[in-house]
Amino acid sequence: MQKILVVDDAELNREMLCDMLEEDYRVELAQDGYQAMEKLQEDQGGLAALLLDLHMPGMDGFAVIDSMREHGWMKHIPVLIISSELSTEVETHCFELGVSDFIHRPFERSIVKNRVKNAVELFVYKNQLEQKVEEQAETLERQSRIIQIQAEKLREAEPFHRLMMEYQAAIMEVETRLKVLNAEFSQEYNRNPFESIKSRLKSPASIYEKLERKGYPITVESIREHLTDVAGLRVICSFPDDIYRLAELFTCQDDILLVREKDYIRNPKPNGYRSLHHIVSVPIFLSGGKKYMKVEVQFRTIAMDFWASVEHKLKYKRNVDNAEEIVGQLRACADSIEMLDHQMQKIRDRIDRSKG
Repeated sequence: MQKILVVDDAELNREMLCDMLEEDYRVELAQDGYQAMEKLQEDQGGLAALLLDLHMPGMDGFAVIDSMREHGWMKHIPVLIISSELSTEVETHCFELGVSDFIHRPFERSIVKNRVKNAVELFVYKNQLEQKVEEQAETLERQSRIIQIQAEKLREAEPFHRLMMEYQAAIMEVETRLKVLNAEFSQEYNRNPFESIKSRLKSPASIYEKLERKGYPITVESIREHLTDVAGLRVICSFPDDIYRLAELFTCQDDILLVREKDYIRNPKPNGYRSLHHIVSVPIFLSGGKKYMKVEVQFRTIAMDFWASVEHKLKYKRNVDNAEEIVGQLRACADSIEMLDHQMQKIRDRIDRSKG
């Protein structure tokens, strides 16, 4: 049976509360704050709740709460204040101090029993949840350490270095071809189809984590066979039609193989994300001959890229206030960006026609 402590300088109040609660709990009694602290020192690890009068001679209820806060006991013991009439300001202050609830005089048996029961059950659930979160955090920390260790082993392996060099060569190959198309487009139409190119190689830790998550072997051959985004490029264009024109010109080259296309511009993700994704297989030319490597190329407008950058911060930042509201605002912004991109494209077309 769970134990609770009732602290009140009025004997009648102590006896009445003991009578109401002794069927469900082992009830300990204290007549002032000093006795309460003695019993808390002895039993705080095993107390299910503390019923506390605020106004007592000597050490009052506020002093007991202050001492409990210093010891960290408020996190583990629900405190219910025994009171007749309290002002809103006092109740608000008590809640700010971490008090769980109030039991008002005159006592009503059913209300007293239910308030104590709810406070006890809530704290049991809270403590179980906190323990589960701590266990999960420890598990994630262990997994992270394992990933880092394995990633370092992967990084140090000579075949892995060779593979990363080949992926880097594939990135340079794609960049060169896109820049040639950009120069040709600029010469013919007096404007550039894209503004910038950003590239990246997946880190050893990310590679290991993805292989592990998908259940693939942690080998160089497995990376080459199963992962398509080790080498990645992001091509930032000014207008939506430039995206499709540039992507078509690139993938139509006779030695470029389009492995997979995901068009999130015409078919946005539920959160509003828009971008054209191509997985391509491109040739690189080494001393031993030609070899094909997979590269992920993402095409998006300047506005789409700005949106994705903000959304990425929300996705990987913890404890964001009003996260659901922000998600909704981002979705609305994505729709506005689509309209803006097409409006700007129409303005560009009018300018181009007027030049003629």
